[in-house]
Amino acid sequence: MARLTHQDWLERAARLRPVTVHHIDGADHPGSGETFPVIAPRDGTVLAQAPRAGQEEVDVAVAAARRAFDTGPWPRLAPAERGRALLRFADTIEAHREELALTIALEMGKPITEAYDIELRAVAATFRWYGEMADKLIDEVPQTPADALALVTREPVGVVAAVVPWNFPLTMAAWKVAPALAAGCTVVLKPAEQSPLSALRLGRLATEAGLPPGAFNVVAGEGPAAGRALGLHPDVDVLAFTGSTAVGRHFLRYAADSNLKRVWLELGGKSPHIVLPDADLSAAAASAAWGIFFNQGEMCTAPSRLLVHTSIADELVAAVVERARALRIGDPLDPDTTMGALVGAAHLARVEDHIARAHAAGARLRTGGARLDRPGHFLEPTVFDRVTPDMPLAREEVFGPVLAVLTFDTEDEAVQLANATEYGLAAGVWTTDLSAAHRISRAVRAGTVWVNCYEEGGLNVPFGGVKQSGHGRDKSLHALDKYTDLKTTWIRL
Repeated sequence: MARLTHQDWLERAARLRPVTVHHIDGADHPGSGETFPVIAPRDGTVLAQAPRAGQEEVDVAVAAARRAFDTGPWPRLAPAERGRALLRFADTIEAHREELALTIALEMGKPITEAYDIELRAVAATFRWYGEMADKLIDEVPQTPADALALVTREPVGVVAAVVPWNFPLTMAAWKVAPALAAGCTVVLKPAEQSPLSALRLGRLATEAGLPPGAFNVVAGEGPAAGRALGLHPDVDVLAFTGSTAVGRHFLRYAADSNLKRVWLELGGKSPHIVLPDADLSAAAASAAWGIFFNQGEMCTAPSRLLVHTSIADELVAAVVERARALRIGDPLDPDTTMGALVGAAHLARVEDHIARAHAAGARLRTGGARLDRPGHFLEPTVFDRVTPDMPLAREEVFGPVLAVLTFDTEDEAVQLANATEYGLAAGVWTTDLSAAHRISRAVRAGTVWVNCYEEGGLNVPFGGVKQSGHGRDKSLHALDKYTDLKTTWIRL
């Protein structure tokens, strides 16, 4: 795509007409007529009135997915044919990349360049990767006595409910929807109420790409109504959720109170970024600043704790502060913006409360800490040092552009600090000592450890956490474990 200007994107935004109906059984579904406003973080205006799903709409969507699984063509297609359908879906997403990126930037506030270059690239790539893998799964033929034959086959679990967050509204959806569809499941997707518009458009695009009715359904609504209805629904076989630890607990309770559906959780994080004294400090500072301020810090993997050796702390923190001050905060529709708006007024207030408590606890503010005096929900990139392990800023997930700097004197102390959290999603280690890199990577309890980089990887490696960051894995072939059952067939010859 030729680089569009700020004015170009503003003109496209003025022409955009978001989808404001559910997508159920291959068609638009208006629901009950109840709606809720979707607020643009960039200026606080109402983007659209989204349809509000409750029990009735969820029942209709799950029934469509149930019919499509029990009697429809999708689970019965040859795996290669399902794969071709997902490849067509990926092509359709790519053809609408500009529109989808614009919708995401408007509804959740991330810079348009990141929405187009990073998020939409990941979404199309995810559907393409699982489309290519659909016919490459291998069943098993275990060794048996001569008078028997044993077969172990993977079979789709049934109806999958995917409940996803607002920070990467389509990437998180793709990570769940694509492997579930590739396995032969049918899906009901519920996006976050802050960012439903891109997902509703995705539902239409799935039908345009040729997915059969009921294979992929999208309902918009708030968590306490639509999310709860999916969690308790007896015809949902698996629920996959990305979001807060508190809501994850609700879904586990819903499963216990209904049909004991399997619940796969990817939850919060308080990821440590460990910098040893022999590290490349310039690269480490660039990575630390990028990691915490990318996507306005609204990332479960954000390296929100910078653990730095005492001997290099002043130099490293000064470099991070310099990079924070160089960020360009502005309209998400401006291609030159490097940090956009936080998702909403309530979320901005929560992040400000974390900042106020850090001040009160005695942490030292090095830069930022204030909201911008302009329409919308903008906050300066913020760095605190002199943070101690007992402070809330060192323990609680902020989910915003706020960095807590802690210091250590020994490698063992660094590992102890890194593990001093209820979360275990990700971590970073910076060192030129290969042995130290291996020791620390093994000792840190996290689902992913990056060494001399951060947020790197591909679709062929799994993503997920340990401890209260959840369980199960997105991405890679391991994601298919969530959406398939193993069946043993024993044949006497």
